[in-house]
Amino acid sequence: MGKETVKPPKVVTVVNQKGGVGKTTTAINLASSLVSLGKKVVLVDFDPQGNASTGLGVGLEDRTLTSYDVLVDKCPLKDALVSCRQEGLWIVPSNSDLSSADLTLAGGKEKVTAFSSSLAEFLSDPKEADYIFVDCPPSLNLLTINALVASDSALVPLQPEFFALEGLSQLLLTIRDIRKVANESLRLEGVVLTMYDRRNNLTGQVEEDARKNLGQLVFETVIPRNVKLSEAPSYGEPILSYSPSSSGNKAYMMLAEEFLKRQGGLSD
Repeated sequence: MGKETVKPPKVVTVVNQKGGVGKTTTAINLASSLVSLGKKVVLVDFDPQGNASTGLGVGLEDRTLTSYDVLVDKCPLKDALVSCRQEGLWIVPSNSDLSSADLTLAGGKEKVTAFSSSLAEFLSDPKEADYIFVDCPPSLNLLTINALVASDSALVPLQPEFFALEGLSQLLLTIRDIRKVANESLRLEGVVLTMYDRRNNLTGQVEEDARKNLGQLVFETVIPRNVKLSEAPSYGEPILSYSPSSSGNKAYMMLAEEFLKRQGGLSD
């Protein structure tokens, strides 16, 4: 029998141009939950606010090399990795330097492919990770476009509120355009309903509309509003270690299992 072919890490961009929808919370906690299921995960913080870095306990003093260095200065991604407290989870941190990346990239030849170029070497060694998640800023700027151009798929956290589907439509058009001109293999990984409140009638209406329009692209697992999920980042921990018995942790573990089943990586 021949050796089993090892797949390169799958690159997933966590994206929504609207802020405050649980995007970074989803990036951190889905990554952490996947690690607890035996996967090796790298999280790349592409938001100048650096919330994913803070939420995983990486202080400013530990952000010697950041995603800015990877994106703009062609620093090897491997050199910028910071080990998190959870073994098997790494982050490429971010800081405010990244806020100037858009202007720097706009004048360069690799305006939308800079991150793809930086990732190439890392992706060539499948042993490094199983998944790479990119946590994007809440806008469809060049940082987000670079992430999508370099990705296999986009994962969209969606808060069930009045304008949610309108914003999703704009994002789907952007993904379609990127598929046409820069990354024909990019696909929608799925939509995750976050901040889910069963007591709110609007929540049910938005969920019904989303499932009607997108079908199985909407994950069955929903992420509830949960105080512990809000508290965990201030302690620099994912919900898995901060409050393992919380409804928030149970939901993200279910999401991780559903995510893996969709990849064919977890049996029933």
